[in-house]
Amino acid sequence: MLKAPKTFNFGEDHLTAGIALSIARGKTKGLISDFSRIKIRNSSKTVANIVEKGDPVYGINTGFGPLCTTKISKEETKILQSNILKSHSVGVGEPIDKEIAKLMLILKMNSLAQGYSGIAETTLDRILWHIDNNAIPIVPSQGSVGASGDLAPLSHLFLPLIGLGKVDYNGYIMETSSLFEKTEMESVDLGPKEGLALINGTQFIAAHAVKVVEKLQSCLAQADIIGAMMIEGLQGSIKPFYNELHALRPFKGNLYVAKKVKRLLKGSEIMEDHANCDRVQDPYSLRCIPQVHGASRNAWLHLKELLEIELNSVTDNPIIIDEELTISGGSFHGQPLAMALDYACLAASEVGNISDRRIYLALEGNSPGVPKLLMNETGINSGYMILQYTTAALASENKGLCFPSSADSIPTSLGQEDHVSMGSIGGRKALQVIGNVEKILAIEMLTAAQAFEFRKPLKSGLFLEEVHSEIRKKVAFADKDRVFSTDIEAGIEMIQNRTILNAIEKVKEREQLTMEIPFADEFENY
Repeated sequence: MLKAPKTFNFGEDHLTAGIALSIARGKTKGLISDFSRIKIRNSSKTVANIVEKGDPVYGINTGFGPLCTTKISKEETKILQSNILKSHSVGVGEPIDKEIAKLMLILKMNSLAQGYSGIAETTLDRILWHIDNNAIPIVPSQGSVGASGDLAPLSHLFLPLIGLGKVDYNGYIMETSSLFEKTEMESVDLGPKEGLALINGTQFIAAHAVKVVEKLQSCLAQADIIGAMMIEGLQGSIKPFYNELHALRPFKGNLYVAKKVKRLLKGSEIMEDHANCDRVQDPYSLRCIPQVHGASRNAWLHLKELLEIELNSVTDNPIIIDEELTISGGSFHGQPLAMALDYACLAASEVGNISDRRIYLALEGNSPGVPKLLMNETGINSGYMILQYTTAALASENKGLCFPSSADSIPTSLGQEDHVSMGSIGGRKALQVIGNVEKILAIEMLTAAQAFEFRKPLKSGLFLEEVHSEIRKKVAFADKDRVFSTDIEAGIEMIQNRTILNAIEKVKEREQLTMEIPFADEFENY
């Protein structure tokens, strides 16, 4: 992740997934600059003028969706905006993670602050208060079809503006009325178009995509390291990682992974020990790491690039250009991210699939010096056999989750919204798959570390020796059966805490080493 700035100007500065996460975690302060405030006030004034003139403009003085031809009086325009938050708050299911809800607030702020939505400055100041004070609305996970925006989750997100709904306020879940008592605040008086501006948009999808970018990048980075350790443990060949091979099929992801793994194996006594062995080639799960991991990296890069466009876009409806031009379009449609999220979901699943195959390979006992089931005394001991049952179950579960959500569309709003993206489902599903991949990688890390141990007293290069040392601080070598779920839990924690990535950085800093890998900026920063 790139180093985030100390401050960020909503609606003016360029937002990335990393900066959004930094704001959500309190490391970057989000602001509304004077320049943005002028644009916001001008846009709000334009909406007020449209209401005064009385000419019908969708969402300002008309109903919504199939009620777009129903004229709303000047006196009722404000009631309409509060009512839309109430009527569209129909979400069900478990609440989304608090950080994702906070990301939704941040992403919506950046969209509205650009000055094309007619939102009032006071409303944005209240949203900013929620971000700064960690008063995060409770948002149900189900109910969005990902077109006309994420209507239901965004409605729940902004119910607290009008004194309704619930919030997680510094770790305590409470009714908004209780929050108002504690803070002596009152409801925001929404003006014309404001309710519609708040709930039209793709911020539920995009917030999930931000987390997918972060978590999948971490999985990809750790899969390369774990894969390299498995190559060492099973004494795989270095040749499939040669530059000369990948220059003839120069996909960015392939080039990056091949160079990275080759660099991780540099200086290894283990690799030197079998440099002249008579084995011709390795199974695909070792030999094709650059192609498989690389393809998943290309999918990740595609999502990152599309997401960055979305994070800096205006996605509500209608768009207020000026008094003479308001455009009711379809920028709230989630399709651009929905398809990319399905692609990323598949990419994540494939990382888990090939990881499970390497685990199976490690158990077979076909590599000289490495015993079957990764344990010398089997029979009375089952060794690592059953850990692969778990990875098989997780990999299978992921395959079932890979059906693309964006391939489906069910018409809503009495046919007015006759094609929807289902990107909200795709985002949730992608995170579920990635969570399973973290568990698979944790188990591969344990099996790779076990196989690696049988290569002693030979040593690997500086990087993998450090990685192995860090793993052994949490999980000991197994010479007989034990309750392996405890090891797995420790492994998952290491994956989620990026332990082995930190070990690599520690070596680089200590030894003053650089990786010098092609496309590193693109694949390592977001």
